[in-house]
Order: sequence, then C-alpha cells, then structure tokens
Amino acid sequence: MGMDIKQIQDLIKFVSKSGVNEVSIEEKDFKITIKTTQENTNVVAYAPAAAPVAAAVAIPQVAAAAPVEVVDETKYITIKSPMIGTFYRSSSPDKASFVNVGDEIQSGQVLCIIEAMKLFNEIEAEVSGRIVKVLMDNSQPVEYDQPLFLVEAI
Repeated sequence: MGMDIKQIQDLIKFVSKSGVNEVSIEEKDFKITIKTTQENTNVVAYAPAAAPVAAAVAIPQVAAAAPVEVVDETKYITIKSPMIGTFYRSSSPDKASFVNVGDEIQSGQVLCIIEAMKLFNEIEAEVSGRIVKVLMDNSQPVEYDQPLFLVEAI
C-alpha cells in the first residue's frame, strides 16, 4: 500500500483545513480520493484487485474544518475523537473543565484530553464557534471517530 493510515489521517486533516473541495492521489497500486462538503469529509480509498486487500481501507467520516460561509442554526459541527482512549474534560480532577456548554471556542483551543496508553493527548478545536453540547462524561472510554462535542458556528 502506498500510504499508511497515519499519512491518510494527516492528509484528511490537511484537506479539511485547506478548504479544498476534492483531492485525488493515484499511485501504481493505490488510489485515494478525499471530497469535502461543509458538513463532512468523505474518503474513498481503493486498490486494484491485484493489490493486498488491506489497501481498501474504509475511513469513517471526519468533521470538516473547512470554513462555513452560510450559518444555518439548525446544523451543528460535530467534533469527534481522533483516537481510542479515555475522555477527560480537564487536565486533572481538581482543575476546571477546558470548555463548558455556552463557551465560545477558537480554532486551536484545547477542548479535552484523550488518554491513550498512558499518553495524554490534548484535543484542539479545528473550528471556531460556541459549545452547544458535551456528548461525553468525564473519564468515559471513547472510540475513534466518536462524537465528543456539538459546536455552533458563529
């Protein structure tokens, strides 16, 4: 396979942040297409039948960070977990939560921590907006791509 899963995830993030609508990469044994809309980033990855089946990886949808020009209040941006781990709302039990419902957030602001294999990963917002809902409880296990926060673009 021409790209590993980490490279694909990095590419998806880059495409989402850049605001590009579609990117296709084709190598002799591998092709990947990433299409973004205001709501989602869709990834289609496949390889010819002669290539190993592992190359045909289904990637879950990732919340797009492309700028939203028209604000429709009925549509919220979902911030999802980039990894499997344990969700923490604050840096330690005696500290305040990073964000609460109603807080205005900026792109790059730390929203939570996900602990995976004793590593504490700060999860940053890829969008600016207002926290509408916190979807996880503190110390809860989370799956890859699991929704964590709902954000209203402002």
